[in-house]
Amino acid sequence: MTPAGRPTAAERTLLARACDLALRARGHVSPNPAVGAVIARDGEVVGEGWHTGPGKPHAEPAAIAAAGAATRGATLVCTLEPCSHTGRTGPCTEAVIAAGIARVVVGTLDPLERTRGQGVKILTDAGIEVAIADGEDADHAREVASPFLTWAATGRPEVMLKMAASLDGRVATRTGNTRWISGPEARALVHRWRADMDAVGVGIGTADADDPSLTARDVDPAPVRRATRVVFDPHARLRLDSVLVQTARDIPVVVLAGSLAAPERVDALRAAGVDVEVGQADHGAAFLAEGLDALGRREIQSILVEGGPTVAGALLEAHLVDRLAWVVAPIVIGGDGAPAAVRGVGADQIADAARIPAPRVERLGDDVLLIGRLRPVPGGIA
Repeated sequence: MTPAGRPTAAERTLLARACDLALRARGHVSPNPAVGAVIARDGEVVGEGWHTGPGKPHAEPAAIAAAGAATRGATLVCTLEPCSHTGRTGPCTEAVIAAGIARVVVGTLDPLERTRGQGVKILTDAGIEVAIADGEDADHAREVASPFLTWAATGRPEVMLKMAASLDGRVATRTGNTRWISGPEARALVHRWRADMDAVGVGIGTADADDPSLTARDVDPAPVRRATRVVFDPHARLRLDSVLVQTARDIPVVVLAGSLAAPERVDALRAAGVDVEVGQADHGAAFLAEGLDALGRREIQSILVEGGPTVAGALLEAHLVDRLAWVVAPIVIGGDGAPAAVRGVGADQIADAARIPAPRVERLGDDVLLIGRLRPVPGGIA
């Protein structure tokens, strides 16, 4: 028997479908969350919807519109607690109540609703029965909206660190050659990730050595907006003739600088169209945390960090990486002077090393991808 206030087996299946629908919103809706919704009546699905972009109907009103008159007495299953505030669109709670929905199943709670009208409370006060998922169902729903939930709970973007290394853990040869360690399938996936993220970041060492553009290319469907390019650059020494600076007026570039950055360097970058955030710290965890806070204030909810070894090591040692994606290429580079994938102090004991619990492992052509979470997604408690 299903406990009171929890989804039934059939509703759990509908919640999984709603999560699949929500994934269609990735890369399209920030700073709003990716949300999916399904409406069922008498055991039959009568409406589905997902949020397609800021200013457009949220998932719940979209599903209600698809269901039409069948909403009366029906069950709404949604991945995230319906909103109770007026932003670019009206409150979803009002739409749910007006539609005559009898029961709502919520995948996970919205941290922002704790200081707003509290969507679940508004629905229950209106006489609507509400069930809230738990366990793996709640984990699945939180994962779908993880960038928004992380930003809402911490004020910082969700950090996904991506690294590509050889079998012996090298990211370049001793002469500095890096292209290409990973194969075309892995590189194509990285471009997909770039298209789905709010920001793409690298350390100043990688920016100098590779002169990257950090744009998403050859992605289908094409991204609806171009991610902000970010450089972790304590001394604001990004070259003015770099591709990033030269394209800054077309695609945003943010340099995260520290307290020791020369004012003339900061001024020169700003004059070239680069946004420079100058923090009070100049290195280490405090510098990184200040930089992520600055990105969060810009409503950047997700960032794909593509190295290099210094910023990767610093983020890991500061416990600021939410998700880790590691591509292993079937090559051995060798050489005492070839740089390792991660620099820094490192762990004293194996037990202290960063570890992905139950990583997902998949083949990307000849390469192998290991991906998973180092930190759980923040979530509400029913």
